[in-house]
Amino acid sequence: MVDIFKKSLVNGNGRLTLAYQELTEVPPNVVKNYAAATRELDLSFNKISELRSLEGFYSINTLILDNNDIKSHVKFPPLPNLHTLWINRNRISNLTVFIENIAREFPKLTYLSMMNNSAAPSYFNGGSYQQYTDYRYYVISQLPDLTMLDDKPVDAEERYEAEKIYKPRSTVRKSKSKKKQASSKKTRKKRTSSKADMPAEEDNQEGEEES
Repeated sequence: MVDIFKKSLVNGNGRLTLAYQELTEVPPNVVKNYAAATRELDLSFNKISELRSLEGFYSINTLILDNNDIKSHVKFPPLPNLHTLWINRNRISNLTVFIENIAREFPKLTYLSMMNNSAAPSYFNGGSYQQYTDYRYYVISQLPDLTMLDDKPVDAEERYEAEKIYKPRSTVRKSKSKKKQASSKKTRKKRTSSKADMPAEEDNQEGEEES
């Protein structure tokens, strides 16, 4: 099996295929020997639910995870060069949690396909047109460089509508940061005020004792 992987990488295409291997993770020896040279990693049709073994694949730009057991709260390692993620037919049910995770760890993501997950409603899995549209608007608003979602391109008009309805992730982060700063300032003011009051109380006590 390893000889097949080596041949693929030596040919210079940087594609490593581990599909249909009934894997629950990427084998450590594969990570050690091939991760640095891999640019496209295909892990489709396995039994993967955890992705910690991807930490060594820091140079990949394409990740295929179709037909696995991945859920919404899965933890991805940071993959700064990843631009394409296929994660169709998994067990993703919470869209907000999942999108926040990939937006943080894959800052250059341009192509996302997550069809046939319950978090991605469409005609094919019983979702209404309104649910499908809302799903697209939310995902597009949170991934600023996205140009393709599932099987449909993202155009300027759709992005404009998406960002009117949902705050882009950068805006949300700035808002949270401002709230934290305001809260921190209030706390410092309270502490300063308390310290300023203490000497006055001590002076009053000394005056009472002298009298």
